[in-house]
Amino acid sequence: MARRLVGIIETHADDLTARLVEQVKSHRTTIGLRKYDDIELGRRARELYLHLGYWLRSTSEGQVEKAFHEFGRRQRGEGIPLSDLVGELLLTRRNLWEFVEAQVGDSNLELRQEIDLQLLVVRFFDRAIYHTVRGYESSAVEAPAAGA
Repeated sequence: MARRLVGIIETHADDLTARLVEQVKSHRTTIGLRKYDDIELGRRARELYLHLGYWLRSTSEGQVEKAFHEFGRRQRGEGIPLSDLVGELLLTRRNLWEFVEAQVGDSNLELRQEIDLQLLVVRFFDRAIYHTVRGYESSAVEAPAAGA
């Protein structure tokens, strides 16, 4: 079931992306991201949704760490507030949950599998947020050294 739901997420990445772009553009926690146009916001969201299945199935913390550490570092370089990055990731997770809930039936087995998938998603986003913050912070440490 989790594989089926991940497949649904990847198949419907465009729908998820469109919903997330609208949320990011209007939510009070992502004001700093409004400098991006719909195309860039969509690219960011679609990339995450298309890779999500791989990251959820992956047992390699290193791959998630590398991707989100770089994401945080890059966003600091672009002047995006850290709180907006965390807000974006939280909106991404909520958007995903709402989508998955609409896809799951009412049987006990399907509900149990949805809970299992949600636990995977929560753990993933916890790691993504942590590594984004670490990357963001490391960029602050690197910046003075580059000018020296």
